Amino acid sequence: MSSMFAALRLTEELLSRHSVTPVDGGCQDLIVQRLRAAGFECESLVFGPADAPVANLWALRRGSAANGELLVFAGHTDVVPTGPLEQWRTDPFVPSHRDGMLYGRGTADMKTSIAAMVVAAEEFVARHPNHAGSIGLLLTSDEEGPAIDGTVKVCDLLRARGVRLDHCIVGEPTSVDRLGDIIKNGRRGTLSGKLTVKGVQGHIAYPHLAKNPIHLVAPALAELVGIEWDRGNTHFPPTSWQVSNIHAGTGAGNVIPGRVVVDFNFRFSTESTPQSLKDRVQAVLLRHGLDFDLTWTLGGEPFLTLVGSLSNALCAAIEAQTGLKPALSTTGGTSDGRFIAKICPQVIEFGPVNATIHKIDECVDVASIEVLKNIYRDTLERLLT
Repeated sequence: MSSMFAALRLTEELLSRHSVTPVDGGCQDLIVQRLRAAGFECESLVFGPADAPVANLWALRRGSAANGELLVFAGHTDVVPTGPLEQWRTDPFVPSHRDGMLYGRGTADMKTSIAAMVVAAEEFVARHPNHAGSIGLLLTSDEEGPAIDGTVKVCDLLRARGVRLDHCIVGEPTSVDRLGDIIKNGRRGTLSGKLTVKGVQGHIAYPHLAKNPIHLVAPALAELVGIEWDRGNTHFPPTSWQVSNIHAGTGAGNVIPGRVVVDFNFRFSTESTPQSLKDRVQAVLLRHGLDFDLTWTLGGEPFLTLVGSLSNALCAAIEAQTGLKPALSTTGGTSDGRFIAKICPQVIEFGPVNATIHKIDECVDVASIEVLKNIYRDTLERLLT
């Protein structure tokens, strides 16, 4: 196989494996075969229930200066469901080429990045067999799902072992218009709430004999919508609060429901804390005299990597390969970077254009695959040689 097409061919092999979360579909086994040939020690870590196990991979190659810095590539082999198959122009698990684009579920999110990382590591090791420091690879099949038996557990294990990560590149699709225009140096936190407001069920024609919880909660929701939670800062946009769903009713049009359930979510900056947001919501609900239950789920706290050796090396590599000077951003959803940031001081996300992620006919520009691989390899050379 020509080295010029190695990343493309590996991407196609990964796309051919059905790996809808939490299934790995043999992706990690394929990667283990290649990494072991390049001198990596590979450890498969399986967590979760027996009927839906989560596959994780921790791979490590030590250079001549084993006490040097550790740079880790991280990502996920699982993909989201395809959606209606009849709406895809071609089978989502058969890599297909049209007009210079490669189609398939997981092309952008994120099998292309994984293939580029693996081939970049192979090429780097071949060129620099006695490189300084160490190279790691952390993969999971539980990123698109609950994310409870994947990267978070591997990070807990590495912490318990005393493993220190110095740099981590997460292969999330961060580019917007062109490969290399945006990298993520942090992410907002996510905090979800489930609010149940209690009323009294009754006949809709006799409202004086009932208590409508939808009417009761509406003024409180209006107040919450209008609150300025914070103004953000140099690195993060302001905290946002959004209702995602409202559930009420008995299924009959002539019944006042006895309760309403409101699901909502904060995407919060470092100007707010989970506790401060909880306290402010609680105060509004109490002020409106509601009879309620409220449960919270903290999906992840915000993290931020300031400009440093990793971002400088990655930005220099991007500019050398594309001519672009990438902008740093903390927008978008959550990623496994939130777990890795607990054990690694510098975490940056960078990968393909994200315009088609999770969509029907997900795709990437074929020409960008080789460029992405070169950027990852260039970054290794800037940090470990």
